[in-house]
Amino acid sequence: MPAPGSNGETVVSVAVDTNGADLGPEEVAAGAAIAARQGVRALLFGPAARLGRIDTVGGLVEVIDAPVSIAKVPDPVAAARSTRDASIVLAARAVAEGRADALVSGGSTGAALAAGLLNVKRAQGIYRPALALPLPVPGRQPVTLLDVGANTEVRPEHLVQFAFMGAALASAVLGIRRPRVALLSNGEEGTKGTPLVQEAHALLLQRAAASPLVDFVGNIEGTTVLSGDADVIVADGFTGNVTLKLIEGVSQATLQAVRAAATASSRARLGGLLLRPALRGLRDDIDPETPGGAYLLGLRKLGVVPHGRFTRVGFSQAILLAARGVTNDVVGRTHAALEEAGALKRSPLASDPAATVPGTS
Repeated sequence: MPAPGSNGETVVSVAVDTNGADLGPEEVAAGAAIAARQGVRALLFGPAARLGRIDTVGGLVEVIDAPVSIAKVPDPVAAARSTRDASIVLAARAVAEGRADALVSGGSTGAALAAGLLNVKRAQGIYRPALALPLPVPGRQPVTLLDVGANTEVRPEHLVQFAFMGAALASAVLGIRRPRVALLSNGEEGTKGTPLVQEAHALLLQRAAASPLVDFVGNIEGTTVLSGDADVIVADGFTGNVTLKLIEGVSQATLQAVRAAATASSRARLGGLLLRPALRGLRDDIDPETPGGAYLLGLRKLGVVPHGRFTRVGFSQAILLAARGVTNDVVGRTHAALEEAGALKRSPLASDPAATVPGTS
């Protein structure tokens, strides 16, 4: 649980794996310092020799020397089991033991998921943890997309539970009463999509009809993901991850094209000056670093997985997102909503042979 600070205010502690980030552990540490200035304590697990002298922000940033990284290994599950001194394993263990309240990792999603499952453990009744990302939409409520990379292969019942997990998150965090939930497919008809999507569609029709939590609106196509037709969009981790990266790529390419057009001539530059404040706001709205990363749902404690390519700004946002999630009891409120909706797995975890080693991306 969050601990009281020196002034009596509650201080949330976040365990941060600094290994695996594209810009190096130094950039993650700089992000932790930014978050610490807003009152969040960060335990940094990474190579102390590379971090050097860092701003501890009055003791709110602490470095635990953990130079071993499994961020790039081909088998993260085996590595998380065998490499007990890996930075992500030590960070996850700190959360499991109560020395930190949440986990942030900007390295491999697979390593973070494996370390979380082995140390923090799966929450009771959860088939598979999932990565849920509220996508920013200018002028509208965010659209929560899950799974965006934790499980490349799933079963229909997993997608059904993802739907309820996403709805519970949207309700708890975004304040949306009975969120509209859709399955990502290649057509709106219930007969469209892969056999997996078709079976999940039929199951969701049955489960959502009696649920006060989920308003299942059917299938949604890629062209309307950000249209506002649904509050939560559900897919397997492979499809969700490709969708997310396509959206981000198109957004960045569009902004670059606008920037190039605005500097193509003296007249264009004049117009660009007039548009700069509005374009800067749009850029901030759709910047992937602004949300801070994806919630790792389904564990007993909260995790946040930002992009490895983030700058210090993105990592600070990830740490702050994790802290807000702890303060708002995202894990407890989401699990309670799933239980109330009857969306938790009732059979023992051992009955799901794939449950201990989900596919990762």
